Amino acid sequence: MNKIILLGRLTKDPEIRYTQSNEPMAIARYTLAVNRRFSKDKEADFIPCVAFGKNGEFAEKFLKKGQQIAVAGRLQVRN
Repeated sequence: MNKIILLGRLTKDPEIRYTQSNEPMAIARYTLAVNRRFSKDKEADFIPCVAFGKNGEFAEKFLKKGQQIAVAGRLQVRN
């Protein structure tokens, strides 16, 4: 099972792009700043996120910089 739930704030407005296939699909990219739970200093991890299709369109329409959101999905590590 590969499921992750994150709660954090957007570092900037989502960037939206559309695929150039027969049926264009929205792809939204944004970065989520997640505070570390047990840190005495205010430290955060910056997690890059990608939303596809209807979720991407929703991100473009309703999400703005500084807004706190919860994200559920799968974790994929890129090198």
